[in-house]
Amino acid sequence: MNKAINKVVILGGGTAGWISASLLQKLIGPQLQVELIESNEIGTVGVGEATIPPIQNLNQVLGLNEAEFLRETKATIKLAIKFENWKEQGHSYYHTFGAAGKSLAFCHFHHLLKRAGQLNDDSHLWQYDLNALCAEQGKFAHIKAKDPILDLPYAYHFDAGLYAQYLRKVSEKMGVKRTEGTVVDVKQCQQSGYIEELTLKDGRKVQGDLFIDCSGFAALLIEQKLSTGYEDWSHWLRCDRAVAVASERFEHTLPYTRSIAHKGGWQWRIPLQHRNGNGLVFQSNQYSEQEAIDLLMNNLDSKPLTDPKVLKFKTGRRYQQWNKNVIAVGLSSGFLEPLESTSIHLIQSAIVRLVHLFPHAGIADTDVSEYNKQSKLEFEQIRDFIILHYHVNERNDSLFWKDMRNMQVPESLTHKIELFRQTGRLFREQNDLFHDSSWLQVMLGQGIIPQDYHPIANTLSDEMLKTNLQRIKAIKNEPIAQLPSHDQFLKNYCGM
Repeated sequence: MNKAINKVVILGGGTAGWISASLLQKLIGPQLQVELIESNEIGTVGVGEATIPPIQNLNQVLGLNEAEFLRETKATIKLAIKFENWKEQGHSYYHTFGAAGKSLAFCHFHHLLKRAGQLNDDSHLWQYDLNALCAEQGKFAHIKAKDPILDLPYAYHFDAGLYAQYLRKVSEKMGVKRTEGTVVDVKQCQQSGYIEELTLKDGRKVQGDLFIDCSGFAALLIEQKLSTGYEDWSHWLRCDRAVAVASERFEHTLPYTRSIAHKGGWQWRIPLQHRNGNGLVFQSNQYSEQEAIDLLMNNLDSKPLTDPKVLKFKTGRRYQQWNKNVIAVGLSSGFLEPLESTSIHLIQSAIVRLVHLFPHAGIADTDVSEYNKQSKLEFEQIRDFIILHYHVNERNDSLFWKDMRNMQVPESLTHKIELFRQTGRLFREQNDLFHDSSWLQVMLGQGIIPQDYHPIANTLSDEMLKTNLQRIKAIKNEPIAQLPSHDQFLKNYCGM
């Protein structure tokens, strides 16, 4: 289809729709007409959402003021995820956004710790991680330090519905047209199969050159109309249900997400300014829906504010995120459980990828192919990271966890685990969303202890190694006494 793209039609609002609309309008702007169709009759899946640090890039590109954003979305700061009972009952560890310690050239910090352990030093990785130290003490502030050892990277927890509303205001102010309505018919070109026009319930017709499907699990365009197909990953990621409920906010707002493993799934707790988001992701042959609801409701830290809502899903991805002139964004493109808070990032990266490959003069097969290649790789790398949490567990209290430990996993993941187990080495795959520090924390946290360390760690004498570790630990701890509590920061910064 060698037709210039002058108009983009986005089907569906929510977080996916309004991120898509705001970024396209901001970056491609006056050259492009952007129209978003959404219906107030159709609800969104949105619950309390947790994010990862790249969302700051999104907000900065859109020109959002951080304090205003925090107020508008009832957001809090996220320094880490605390994984509880994942390795075994009663055990916990952090996956933080920081990097522990300070590495030598060509030798990661954990190799120094491994060698120190052989010298009877029993300190652990998170004692050298500023994010973990701040999370434990419930503290946060923007740290302006020249030394990168004091970097304190962070993301947010926020109300996804409020974020969508906020971005809608921003988008409409920039010139995005919002159309209220429900789509009842989709017209395709008989020759090319491209989507040409959407018909709304009241008879109005909306034409476009490029369509973005943000219709959620319904996948109205990408699947119902184009029959793109779905790659099912439920043989690796076996949870297929979630139950979610909002509850009253805690007295003290934690600056991290909690992920609590149960016998047949795991529970999230996401702290917001005005309430808490809670949910249980589970396998339907482990719990009935009522058993899952009871388990969640009996494990809330505060009084529920709503009735629990059950969601059904199948982990996997569309075979093509871009098919003909339709690009699937959000839940229409696939689903990975929110264990590592990647849902909103996948929306963001899908639209950023589209911006890079935008078919300004007409859709080219090479652009479509490259887009789908990158999307596939991104989904698979996140998939492997999520499988890692389940696969390297030591729990013996349920068949669910035993099966996860004994299942065959993708070869790409097996290689990564064995390389680390035998040598302590980690190599980041090209464009992997998760850096070495993330893989390191989950592998160590789940109990994979390297059998060896890098020989560069031996270039320090015993005394030099001990002094170096003490100095790094002192530097990491130094700013904490001066930092305000997380709640005090929110009050001072955005008037919580």
